[in-house]
Amino acid sequence: MPLDLTPVPHELRGLRIALLVAGGIAAYKLVDLASALTQAGSQVRVAMTPSATRFVGAPSFRGVTGNPVLTGLWAPGGAPEPHVFLGDWAQLVLLAPATANVIGRIANGQSDDIVTATVLASRSPVVVAPAMNDAMWSKQAVRDNIATLRERGMTVVEPESGHLASGHVGAGRLAASAQLLEAMASAVRSRYDLAGRRVVVTAGGTREPIDPVRFISNYSSGKMGFAIASAAAERGARVVLVTTASHPAHNGVDVRPVETADEMLAELRAQLEGADLLVMAAAVADFRPAKVSGSKIRREETSHLTLDLEPIPDLLATVGREKGGAGVFRVGFAAEGSDLDAKALEKMKKKGLQAIVANDISRKDVGFGSDHNEGVILFADGTRQEIERMTKRAMADRILDLVGPRLDLRGDVPPQGGGPGEASSRRTPLNR
Repeated sequence: MPLDLTPVPHELRGLRIALLVAGGIAAYKLVDLASALTQAGSQVRVAMTPSATRFVGAPSFRGVTGNPVLTGLWAPGGAPEPHVFLGDWAQLVLLAPATANVIGRIANGQSDDIVTATVLASRSPVVVAPAMNDAMWSKQAVRDNIATLRERGMTVVEPESGHLASGHVGAGRLAASAQLLEAMASAVRSRYDLAGRRVVVTAGGTREPIDPVRFISNYSSGKMGFAIASAAAERGARVVLVTTASHPAHNGVDVRPVETADEMLAELRAQLEGADLLVMAAAVADFRPAKVSGSKIRREETSHLTLDLEPIPDLLATVGREKGGAGVFRVGFAAEGSDLDAKALEKMKKKGLQAIVANDISRKDVGFGSDHNEGVILFADGTRQEIERMTKRAMADRILDLVGPRLDLRGDVPPQGGGPGEASSRRTPLNR
């Protein structure tokens, strides 16, 4: 398996991949595959049947992936069951080499080891790569079990013909690395349309301090930003969420907590290099105290408090002018009380965005704090799409449905540039 000559498809880069290794002589070949995927940016976790450890040691896989290797069904001290954890975590499962024994047990719904249990617990696409003696591969029982796996939606990569460990020559050798990688990429293309993409999302309302115990903020809950980050991760993207809010963690989201607009800007600058998409769903404060008290302002010591406020620089416009953010497809949000289209269009032009989502904050059933949202998304190329009332999670997917196909056409849109119908001509193809 000359993996050094086989590029890892971009769809697999950044993906969470569970590599399930069964007890066949070809098990040692999977160490190189795990290494290649890890070096390409995939997150790889390995589980092995007890018999697989007789062909290759678990430390080999741990060494190339940097992650512990699962070899049993039992977890220490109240931790989640290993097969449930791995099944929930993985965005793609590769079972290789798949022996006749393991194939038969999976086809019959049996799960008495970490590998078969993980396959049954998985919610993601499963790629099965059989490898066995040629006589075993030709048996009708094995062929029937393979047909069952295909009927259940699994991708099967048929073995190659050649010299086998038994000394025979025939069909049964584990498929070459190029075939395995292409089958894996094919399995995720429709499910993970953002695979290989790097997405940065912001969420929540920034907090601008008055003194050590008080701050200026707004009603933003961060729910919309968290929904977009979760949706992007579940579509295969590598996601960084820069947020002031706190919501349940998602396996595929790297959360970077911040408080103030300055902290958010600094984190954006750190994360935008190499990003494909920025979705600025955070409600950044427009103003902050010009002077912050170093100690608590005591009510007993003043009968009247006046705050001198200064404007906060526009974060989206700022990163759009800088090298790290200029080539990123940038989507903003506009929370308005009236004239959604006109005000959103003005903001999109002023900030130099490729798209903007506008919603009506005067309504109580959508927007700040609600689990639902409704609005309109405008693109710099003139496209307009209304989004009916739906959950914020569903709206997140609707936004990504519309934005995703445009990512290869990303490029700078100059601030104060043309409106719809005057898209930037300085578009560059995505370099992946």
